Amino acid sequence: MSTQNALIAPIPTRLWRGFIVVGAALALLACDNLTPPAPHTSSPGTPAAIVASDDDLIASAVRDQRSGFMVDIAGKVQRLLPDDKKGSRHQRFIIKLSSGRTLLIAHNIDLAPRIDTLKVGDHIELHGQYEWNPQGGVIHWTHHDPDGHHEAGWIRHQDKLYR
Repeated sequence: MSTQNALIAPIPTRLWRGFIVVGAALALLACDNLTPPAPHTSSPGTPAAIVASDDDLIASAVRDQRSGFMVDIAGKVQRLLPDDKKGSRHQRFIIKLSSGRTLLIAHNIDLAPRIDTLKVGDHIELHGQYEWNPQGGVIHWTHHDPDGHHEAGWIRHQDKLYR
């Protein structure tokens, strides 16, 4: 055995295992901020009022310009807009959340009933998909998916469900 090889001792197996465990833990911590929001399993059969809304989740999505996740929110109708009649027809209106943030709601009236009784000042609850835009965002998918590939959404207005 040469003098040089005698000075280099092999690293014990237990020490290698420790390095691997610490490395895996650091990798998990690094990836934690990349995890998308957990999917909701909300259904209109849940309690009559949305107690904990996703206002904070929406605030972070606006800040990070994130899109494509389902939210449960409640708010007051601030403005009724003309229906979007290009492509699939959408009833459009703006709601104000308890945080003061406003969002556009685009409710597909080719797949779900139109909310004919909706007026400014009304309270609504909904489950739909948030999409970021520079104005703060839009909520859509407030209806069922006829193909069954997307989580269903809904709107509750005056104790009636629209899905």
